[in-house]
Amino acid sequence: MDKILDQLNDQQREAAQHIDGPMLILAGAGSGKTKTVTTRLAYLLSLGIDPANTLTLTFTNKAATEMRERALSMIENPIYPPLLCTFHKFGLLFLKFHIEKLGRKNDFVVIDTDDKKRIIKQIDKELPTALVASEISRYKNSLIKPDQAIAQAEHPQYKKIAAIYKTYQDYITENNLVDFDDLLMLTHELLETDDSLRKSVSERYRYIMVDEYQDTNELQLQLLKKLCDTHTNLCVVGDDDQSIYGWRGANIRNILEFSNMFENTKVVKLENNYRSTEEILKAANLLIQHNRSRLGKTLISTKGRGKPVELFQSADENEESDKIARAIQQLIDSGVPAGEIAVLYRINALSRSLEEGLNRAGIAYQLVGGVRFYERAEIKDAISYLRIIANSHDDFSFKRVINRPKRGIGKATIDKIEKAAYERHLSLYQFLSETPKTELSKLLSKKAYASINRFINDLEILQETLEHSIMGFIDQFDKTIGLKEYYAALPDGMERVLNLDEFYGLFRDMVKKNPDMSLDAFLNEISLQSDQDQIKGEQISIMSVHASKGLEFTHLFVIGMEEEFFPLLGDGCDMEEERRLGYVAMTRAKETLTLSTVQSRFHKGRRKQLEKSRFLTEAGLLQGALSIEKSTGYKKGDLVKHKLFGIGRVLEVSRAGRDYKLKINFGGNRREILSSFVERV
Repeated sequence: MDKILDQLNDQQREAAQHIDGPMLILAGAGSGKTKTVTTRLAYLLSLGIDPANTLTLTFTNKAATEMRERALSMIENPIYPPLLCTFHKFGLLFLKFHIEKLGRKNDFVVIDTDDKKRIIKQIDKELPTALVASEISRYKNSLIKPDQAIAQAEHPQYKKIAAIYKTYQDYITENNLVDFDDLLMLTHELLETDDSLRKSVSERYRYIMVDEYQDTNELQLQLLKKLCDTHTNLCVVGDDDQSIYGWRGANIRNILEFSNMFENTKVVKLENNYRSTEEILKAANLLIQHNRSRLGKTLISTKGRGKPVELFQSADENEESDKIARAIQQLIDSGVPAGEIAVLYRINALSRSLEEGLNRAGIAYQLVGGVRFYERAEIKDAISYLRIIANSHDDFSFKRVINRPKRGIGKATIDKIEKAAYERHLSLYQFLSETPKTELSKLLSKKAYASINRFINDLEILQETLEHSIMGFIDQFDKTIGLKEYYAALPDGMERVLNLDEFYGLFRDMVKKNPDMSLDAFLNEISLQSDQDQIKGEQISIMSVHASKGLEFTHLFVIGMEEEFFPLLGDGCDMEEERRLGYVAMTRAKETLTLSTVQSRFHKGRRKQLEKSRFLTEAGLLQGALSIEKSTGYKKGDLVKHKLFGIGRVLEVSRAGRDYKLKINFGGNRREILSSFVERV
C-alpha cells in the first residue's frame, strides 16, 4: 500500500488517507480524480475495513467497471469485492431485498424509457408523450407523489399531466413494474418510513463514496442523507466548475453547500492537472473565474508551457468549416492519428456546416453521442414534406409525415388507406385527393376524414406557392405545416427548433446563391451532402460539449464562439452553466486548443451578423475587463416552494433592486415573487 500511496501527489495522498467524517474532494479536470478515489477505497480495505461496509456510487456503468478494476488491482487477495455501482443499480439491489415492505413483490420488472412511453401513450394520445414522460420524471426526482401533483396543478395541461401521472403510477404498481426513477424514489421512501431499516442499512454502509457529485439531483442528495443516518463517513468527489447538467435536474448547490450540510467537512482540492498545457489552463482558469457560484480552485499544469491558444476568425460558417478541415488535414499529414483530433460545438445545429466541410475535404469523422444532422427526426420530417411536394407519389415520405404533427390519424387508419390505394393502383396522395368525399367518408371516421382533408389542402397550397416563388414557398412552408410548433412542445424542443431553423436557413441560402434552383435540385444536393459512405479509414470525432465530458484529445477545435451560440442566450439561459460548459470544452485539450468565431451565421432561419463570444474576452484571448457574473441561484425550469402558493416552476428571472424577481407558474396560477420569498424544492 505504501508503494501505491507514493505514486500520489500530496493532495491526492491526503484525500486517500482520510478515513472518518465527511470529505469533499474538489477535483479539477485532469487532476487524477479516479486514481485518488480508487486508491482511497483500496486504502480503507488495507486497514481491515470489511468490503461489505463500503459503498461507492457512480453515474455510469463504464465508470463503475473502471473504478472496480482499478481498486481491485491494488488489493491483495480480496475475499469479495466491495459494492461499487451506479445509483440506480444500488436502488435495484436494495429493492430486490426490501420492496416487500411496501406491499410489492420482489419479482418486479424494470421498464425502460420506451416501455414507459408506450404505457403513457395507452393512457393519453393527445399530449406529446415525451413531454409527459419528462414531467413524470421531474415529479419523481423532486419527491412529488401523484396526489401532491394533482393537488398543486391548476393549469389545465398540468392537471392533465398530473392525472396521467397518477394513472401511470397505478398501472405500473398493479403490474409490478418499476421505472428508472422508481429505483431511487422507492428506495428513498423505504428508508424514510422505516426507521429500523434506515439505521441497519446506514450501519452496514459505514464508508460511502460518491463520484461526479456535482451531477447529483435532489432525490440523490436526500437518499445519501438517509444512508448517512448513523454516521457522517461520506466522501464526495466532484468539480463545481464542471456542473453542466442543470437542465437534467442536477443541482449545483449539492456540491457548493456540502460543507454546510455536513459538519466538520474536510475539503481537499486537487489542482495539479496532468492533461493540458499551461497555455490551455490559463485560458480555462481565466474564463471560470468570472463565475460567482463556485468554491474556487486554480488548475496548475504539470506539462509545461505548450503552444498558445489559437483563434480562427471567419466570415461565415462555410469558411469556418473549410479552415477547420484544412487544419485537421495538416495535422493528419504530419502523422497525428485522427482519433487524437476532435471538434466541439455548443448546439447540435452547428454540426451541419461542419459535416459538409469535412465531407468536402474527404475527412472521415464520427459523430459522438448524437445523430448526424440529416438523420435527425425533425430534419427527416422536413425533407419528407419537401419530397411529397416535389413528388406527390412518394408513399414512403407520405406515411412518415401523415401524422406529424399529430393529426389524430392512427396506424389502423393508415393501413386502411394503404390497402384501398393499393387495390386501385394509386399512390396514397392520389387516392386521398381523387376519391370522392362520399366514398372516403365511409372508409374513415369523421375526425380522420377532416384531418386528412386539411392535410391534403395544406400540401396543395404549398405546391401552388412553389409554382409562383421558391423563396415565398420557404417562408410559407413552416407556417402551413407547423413542424417547429410541434417540436417546440417536446422536452428538447429548443434544440430541435434550432435544427429546423438551420435547415430552412440552408434552403434560403442555396436559393439566394442559385435563384433558378428547383426543389428537386435542392433535395438532390442535400442527399449528396448527407452521404458519407465514400469516406473510409480512421476518424476524427465531432460532438457537442456535453458529449465530450470525461474525454480528452491531443488537438481540439471549438466552433461557434459567438454570442447566442456559445454562450447560448435567451429564456432559461444560465450564464454560469454556459461558462462551465466553456471550461469543460477547453479542458478536454491536451496539446493544442483552437477556438473559432464567425462574423455571420444562420440564426433562426436567417443569416445574422454576430458578436464574438464574451468567453473569448473572459479567457484573455481578446482584450476586455474582468466582470464577475452575479448569480440569482435560480433559473428557468427550477422547482420552488412558496408558503402560500405551494410548489411552482420558474418561468422567468429578472433583476429587482438588490433582489431578483421570479415569474413562477404554480400549476397554472402565475405569480411574480421576489426570490427571497421562495426556496428551492
